[in-house]
Amino acid sequence: MDVTDLRIALFSGNYNYTRDGANQALNRLAGYLLKRGAGLRVYAPVVAEPDFPPTGDLVNVPNVRMPVKGRGEYRLPLRIDDRVRADLDTFKPNLVHLSSPDPVAHAALKWARERDIPVLASVHTRFETYPRYYGLGFLEPAVEAILRRFYQRCDALVAPSQSQIEELRAQRMHDDISIWSRGVDRTVFHPSKRDHKWRRAHGLADDDVAIVFLGRLVMEKGLDVFAETIVQLRQRQVPHKVLVIGDGPAREWFEKALPGGIFAGFKTGKDLGQALASGDIFFNPSITETFGNVTLEAMACGLPVVAAGATGAASLVQDGATGRLVPPDRPELFAPACAEALAPYCTDDNLRLLHGANGEEAAGAYTWDAINQAVVDTYLRLIAGRRGS
Repeated sequence: MDVTDLRIALFSGNYNYTRDGANQALNRLAGYLLKRGAGLRVYAPVVAEPDFPPTGDLVNVPNVRMPVKGRGEYRLPLRIDDRVRADLDTFKPNLVHLSSPDPVAHAALKWARERDIPVLASVHTRFETYPRYYGLGFLEPAVEAILRRFYQRCDALVAPSQSQIEELRAQRMHDDISIWSRGVDRTVFHPSKRDHKWRRAHGLADDDVAIVFLGRLVMEKGLDVFAETIVQLRQRQVPHKVLVIGDGPAREWFEKALPGGIFAGFKTGKDLGQALASGDIFFNPSITETFGNVTLEAMACGLPVVAAGATGAASLVQDGATGRLVPPDRPELFAPACAEALAPYCTDDNLRLLHGANGEEAAGAYTWDAINQAVVDTYLRLIAGRRGS
């Protein structure tokens, strides 16, 4: 069996209606599968004005707006109805790929197990950490238990970093977990994209040192820690400016928490590469990442990275060589420690440039075709295992 024999039913809670790192990775995988001659059908919520066109054939699943304050731009897939079930029966997949543990994914898992079709689940974020950002931290153990039951019923998992795999194994999510890493487009993310005119137009002088936040402006990205860290730097009178690239429901809160910050808004493609390369230091305090696409993109642009020493960044950033990893295990000390890690990059040009150059070199190892082939290899292994059993 080879890739042309594959018929993949891919289920996603957000395939293209709102742009994020997870669904961009899924669309790249879909493009690679189609390029290699595989059959692919994507089952996900469809909206009238998505953020970008889907790669491959997209089948709408019943869904509603996410019933969580501050997450209304997301959709909750509800069920597999008769129409979707008929489409699946016609398509006849030989593997089901689940990318989010939502109600439709649970139904798809049941559908596949009833037909003895192997199931692969990809882990894109640390869902169990989300409740703490909405005042519901007491729910975290329950969410983890639900995730464990879901993932253990799958045949295998793929996760984007070794640190995330170790975390999943410690949580007893599964024994069969392999890496599906992430790549970076070097035609978009490169130090050569730095633009002094762009900087000046956004209020950055040539000698200003800009600390960059890049991502969707939602609280689980660590906005509170980012803001508190900047307060710490200002109290220490460390020279810097703040450049925020992105948008989202918490933008108003973030603007109030960062007076004087430069908010460049949502960017994609070459505009994103230009904005990111025009910064000087990348700061990513999020602990919800499983990989951290934005961290890799910043490294590719030649920016040193200060990040939470958690899943994702811990597998990308070489502490003391391409940036600094800050342990997030003591919340009351996290922001002061981040400020301590950022300060030398704000004042030492040689250190900043050296660690940025080291990061760019390290980013060169992440190519999309090789990374997506690892998923194809896992598909083929699971199907062969099922046929041989």
